Amino acid sequence: MNRHSQKQRGAGYGAWLEYRGLKGEAAQTKYCRVIAPQERDIVMETAVAELARGLGHLFGQGEAAIVATTGSAGLSSSVAIGLWGDGTIVDELFRGTALPEPGGEGYAIRTDRETGGIAIGAASPIGALYGVFHLLRLLGTGRPVEALELVERPVNPLRMINQWDNMDGSVERGYAGSSIFYENNAFTSDTERLSDYARLLASCGINAISINNVNVHRHETMLITPALLPEVAKVAALFRAYGIRLFLSVNYASPLEIGGLVTADPLDEGVREWWRSAANGIYAAIPDFGGFVVKADSESRPGPFDYGRDHADGSNMLAEALRPHGGIVIWRCFVYDCKQDWRDRSTDRARAAYDHFKPLDGRFLDNVILQVKNGPLDFQVREPVSPLLGAMERTNQIIEFQIAQEYTGQQRHLCYLVPQWKETLDYDTHLKGEGSTVKRIVDGSLHGSRYSGIAAVSNIGSDDNWTGHLLAQANLYGYGRLVWDPELSAEEIAEEWIRLTFGGDERTAAVIGKMLMTSWEIYESYTAPLAVGFMVNPDHHYGPNVDGYEYSKWGTYHFADRQGIGVDRTTHTGTGYTSQYAAPNRELYEALESCPDELLLFFHHVPYTHVLHSGKSVIQHIYDTRFEGAARAEELKKAWDSLAGRIDARLHRQAVERLAGQVEYAKEWRDVINTYFYRKSGIADELGRKIY
Repeated sequence: MNRHSQKQRGAGYGAWLEYRGLKGEAAQTKYCRVIAPQERDIVMETAVAELARGLGHLFGQGEAAIVATTGSAGLSSSVAIGLWGDGTIVDELFRGTALPEPGGEGYAIRTDRETGGIAIGAASPIGALYGVFHLLRLLGTGRPVEALELVERPVNPLRMINQWDNMDGSVERGYAGSSIFYENNAFTSDTERLSDYARLLASCGINAISINNVNVHRHETMLITPALLPEVAKVAALFRAYGIRLFLSVNYASPLEIGGLVTADPLDEGVREWWRSAANGIYAAIPDFGGFVVKADSESRPGPFDYGRDHADGSNMLAEALRPHGGIVIWRCFVYDCKQDWRDRSTDRARAAYDHFKPLDGRFLDNVILQVKNGPLDFQVREPVSPLLGAMERTNQIIEFQIAQEYTGQQRHLCYLVPQWKETLDYDTHLKGEGSTVKRIVDGSLHGSRYSGIAAVSNIGSDDNWTGHLLAQANLYGYGRLVWDPELSAEEIAEEWIRLTFGGDERTAAVIGKMLMTSWEIYESYTAPLAVGFMVNPDHHYGPNVDGYEYSKWGTYHFADRQGIGVDRTTHTGTGYTSQYAAPNRELYEALESCPDELLLFFHHVPYTHVLHSGKSVIQHIYDTRFEGAARAEELKKAWDSLAGRIDARLHRQAVERLAGQVEYAKEWRDVINTYFYRKSGIADELGRKIY
């Protein structure tokens, strides 16, 4: 919680920044002072305050004393923090070391061998803040700090959170209460909570946030106007204190809807001037404003298609308005025909992003970034990596993940998503030969992109513990840590979060670690099989409904009949989607014999009797995994129950009901899916288990 906060918050509110007191050997060497420069900007002020608070709580002192810079002799039992070149003790302690330059957002931490004190040095205040959180993370997880000589820098330049909050207080695809930003079409008065959220984000390396839904409605359209910009500027100041730049999602039709113009045509000079004027007003209020996030020509949102223009025309017009101020346009590539006739077997939603954007490569201005979802459909529990990622060598791209569990249990089910994101980032596209991984595309190194990084849809809301399901905090923390360093393993990240949140008990760490690391596999095993996708209730997307979207306009089909299931996306006999990949991935997916089992039904329509690489038939795989998944969901609950008395009872209670609900819904998924395919195929379960 913000150190000035007066509000009483519930258990779990402090999340991984609770700074639980150290015990045993870790508590022996106490750090009771912070040595800081006297001149401090707002971010350095945040860094110093966070360090003092963290050390105080960890070592049972309330808050460490903050003293002015002294010589190295005074470093004992202290942590010094400062910027290189400012004449402080930090310069003295790092002089002559062989540590590499950490860059603008990076930092170095070293332990002084003579005094045992620790120094955090950086080139910028935000680097210093990140260094503070790193040191506190090491202390909080019981790591040794007696001989530190480390340098850290973020791998990805843009590390962003997208809030899908509406000004009426609702959150689209929100599963943790209402918005913390808005209520009743106005900004919240609880600015302390916004600061506390900024603190959580900064602690795991996030440096950008857009604060409103990409589906921009009437009230949110007004955020870029003089009427609401003063309020936006106040929020920007709260996040600025933690080194986080603020962005806004904008309505492409703003000139038409609120500007008094008769068109929003991007080639109309009046429209271009309107956006230039709007940008000037925004930067007058918020000089470090990041830029615009835009969803256009997607799911009935307005865009340049309305005027016979394309995405390059539309995004470049906005980019020209932002360019003099250093702003960027983040243009989402989630564009497809959302009014498809289900009888049309030739139109393939999975092809849409590549078909729309690939021909435009090289036409986007250099301050435009295309934001591409990790998969070609829509944040499914399993789908292939989007072939658009990296396919545009002359265009900036970032990848978009969804921390909010829209199709992965909506934070009522445990589903730790870091392993899924790791799998995506490690995927080799082969676009420039072996080693052309997605993580090299999004960090900018593969194509030498000017702007690059990762964005994700937030999973937080007004619930006391931020994420509804306490264990869903691991996804928010894990996203930030993975975006900072994609080489971290999912296991490492999980262990960090567990120890920071629940303390150092080894059995607790082992039990929760296993729960997290198996949860994605468990969730997948009782829901949609073999990457066929969806099979959820329409609109709210929760719970099983095999044919929920099968005859809809959304293009989300599985094509199950009495003989087989799956979508033929091959070039030889299907929609040709496989042609969008580079070899050898194209050949891998094209051939039924080589297509990975876990993606089979996304790429191929096969008989229920088709034998997988596992040796099982498709239908038997469906039956077996549904039964196993429901049983393993029960094991998750038993594992959590076993921790009663070992962790804070208030925290333990928060997940008990969620895990019990997951058990019941896993049974529901099991029975709905198995019954549907038994009735459809007429093929009995080899093991004779109960199917209705």
